[in-house]
Amino acid sequence: MFIGREEELKFLEERYQKGDGQLIVLYGRRRIGKTEILRKFCEDKAHVFYSCTECPDAQQLTQFSERVLTKDMPASKYIQRFNDWKQALSSVAELPGTGKKLLVIDEFPYMVKNNTAIPSILQNLWDETLKNKNIMIILCGSAMSFIEKDILAEKNPLYGRATGILKMNEMSFIDAVQFVPNYTPEEKITTYAVLGGIPHYLKQFSDKKSIEENIVENILARGSALYSEVEFLICQELRETSTYNVIIEAIALGNTKLNDIFLKTQIEKSKLSAYLNNLIELGIIRREFSVEDGIKEYANIQRGLYQITDKFFRFWYAYVFPNYSELESGDAVGIWKYVVSKELDVYTSHVFEDVCIEYLRRQNREEKLPFHFTQIGRWWTKTDELDVMALDHTKKNYLLGECKYKNSKFALSDFTHMKEKFKPKGKELSLFYYLFSKNGFTEDVIAQSEKEKIKLITPMDLVQ
Repeated sequence: MFIGREEELKFLEERYQKGDGQLIVLYGRRRIGKTEILRKFCEDKAHVFYSCTECPDAQQLTQFSERVLTKDMPASKYIQRFNDWKQALSSVAELPGTGKKLLVIDEFPYMVKNNTAIPSILQNLWDETLKNKNIMIILCGSAMSFIEKDILAEKNPLYGRATGILKMNEMSFIDAVQFVPNYTPEEKITTYAVLGGIPHYLKQFSDKKSIEENIVENILARGSALYSEVEFLICQELRETSTYNVIIEAIALGNTKLNDIFLKTQIEKSKLSAYLNNLIELGIIRREFSVEDGIKEYANIQRGLYQITDKFFRFWYAYVFPNYSELESGDAVGIWKYVVSKELDVYTSHVFEDVCIEYLRRQNREEKLPFHFTQIGRWWTKTDELDVMALDHTKKNYLLGECKYKNSKFALSDFTHMKEKFKPKGKELSLFYYLFSKNGFTEDVIAQSEKEKIKLITPMDLVQ
């Protein structure tokens, strides 16, 4: 069953319906679901879908020829293999059928790796003939830095030729939890906190089993589907893997400021910044700023907090990597019982904030909030912090949110403490409060919500 990705499919379909030539670049990290969405898009269309492999250029050309020439091509009566890549790529215009000609090249970087002239060949063909024909070529790749620097960047042959560029990110929370429909709202939030929105990871969990069983069997057990997944991806994308392991582990354990990461890893700061930038480019971490920070703070290398964007990476470095020796000895159940289970709610509470922010973004798009915000995120100063702050472009309307992921109810004292954190001076502002709680709200909070501009949100509201 294909789940989610409505916006991405709509994007591709709109480009397909255009009458002129379309050259689309679709890319994103491994396991994100690029191939699945392209196959779904191609389902009801005449097309050629070619998946590149890591092989010599001559073999790649032979394999591409075999794939294209089986599609009732007129040329298949006379040749079994194209003479060169110019002839091969121009053949898209000769595909049979009366509608748009559709060619998908999956893992395009593999094709270019052993023949760097291919982008130039495609550029010349596109400029001379293909852009004026009723065709659609989709170039897909997982090597994100290669796509951005060697395909899309200025001074490269295909720069400015793409009619559409789509970078695929992980699935939203509301789409991701469709993989475990029979779980409770709280179990869905925990699943998302552990696996994030990566379809390949979500497919490993079964909602017929408990969270414990799924984590032990699919992540902690040696040889399981996700046990070595992060290690494999790091080796695929980066050199100096031991250095990156140390950095990511430090962030996963709560060292989010540059100086804290330096003290934990003892890596020279100039080199550390370069390593962190590489991880940001790969989408593994991000540099987060307080929602009201401006250009001055962004420019200061010492400002901002480094957070692990990929939720499964964060889980793996928090619980698999530091316990690797015991897990290798087969003690998956013990690591669950004495380490993971005792910390899982605290671990989930950090992701709970992301889920709450995503909920507010959905409400914002649907115009269901008191005002339309243009900025949202966490807010902090040296002494105080709010889980959520959103404001409009006039900076006169503020939405303040607090996210409690604990087994007790959200108390009035919690709300009072929250209000004390943000007291603007000399400004007339409209303040609206959104309170999120795993375990509901006390009666006095419910009574107070009827008097003030307070909205109370439960896990059930988040998953609907």
